[in-house]
Amino acid sequence: MKNVIFMGTPDFAVGTLKALLDSDYTVQAVFTQPDKPKGRGKSLQMTPVKETALEVGIPVYQPKKIRDPENLELLKQYQPEAIVVVAFGQIIPETILNLPKYGCINVHASLLPKYRGAAPIQWAVINGEKESGVTTMRMDAGLDTGDMIRKAVVPLAEKETGGSLFDKLSETGAKLLIQTLDSLWEGTAGFEKQPAESPTAYAGMLSKQMGKIDWSKGASQIECLIRGLNPWPSAYTGYQGKTLKIWAADVETGDFETDPDAGRVPPGTILEVTKNTLKVQTGEGVLSIRELQLEGKKRLETDAFLRGCQMLEGQLLQ
Repeated sequence: MKNVIFMGTPDFAVGTLKALLDSDYTVQAVFTQPDKPKGRGKSLQMTPVKETALEVGIPVYQPKKIRDPENLELLKQYQPEAIVVVAFGQIIPETILNLPKYGCINVHASLLPKYRGAAPIQWAVINGEKESGVTTMRMDAGLDTGDMIRKAVVPLAEKETGGSLFDKLSETGAKLLIQTLDSLWEGTAGFEKQPAESPTAYAGMLSKQMGKIDWSKGASQIECLIRGLNPWPSAYTGYQGKTLKIWAADVETGDFETDPDAGRVPPGTILEVTKNTLKVQTGEGVLSIRELQLEGKKRLETDAFLRGCQMLEGQLLQ
């Protein structure tokens, strides 16, 4: 038998669960986060992993705290040979980590030891990385510090967004997990210890406040932020007392700076407005906005947006 327990919660984990269901491994049960209220009606919404498991009749457990003793006893009853963990959302205690024969195998969306933490996908885009990837590891008590088993490198496209990289790494991680389990069962898996320190900052959880654009930053840095936070939580600025979301932009190569004798315009100043162009001064360089959305309005490309909203050169985005 090839019995495994699956622990995961969001969309990112669904691809790996489906890959397991299509393989010769038996998913005995699924553990996922509790349902949460969503929308205006605050009705409880199932996690994406729970929806997938129920569709095929797999038992689902939703512990508030996986470290509670009854969860260990429940897992002992299943006697899994491995526990697969993909974006579960809770810290797993050592009593559970040490339970299965092959341990708890995690699919992490970065090339460890880089980008340990909850949001490695988005931070790779925000920081302007040229490549990302997926690492499978045997979990230990630390945060994403376990022994690495396999890696797969994924190059970032020029206009990669957090959303598009999410999809790529989800698919890559699903394939890599099956390869990893096969090597464990065959006895051919290699384990590489991680260094104590990561070469990158901890990839902490995203917040809406992170999306506030600081126009004193350089155009390249702002453009990466816009892509990294697309589709959530999105980058935004202020315009005439309203929130203006910026969904896509280009770093402008032309020289739009004002006459040096007249003084440099403040960052956030609109430099040029045409039928389909909106160029904004940053702390270093100029940003050409391609897609945006005013509070309460639809998301539009710049030409369509400017037909319904008059913006003037010299106005300041804040």
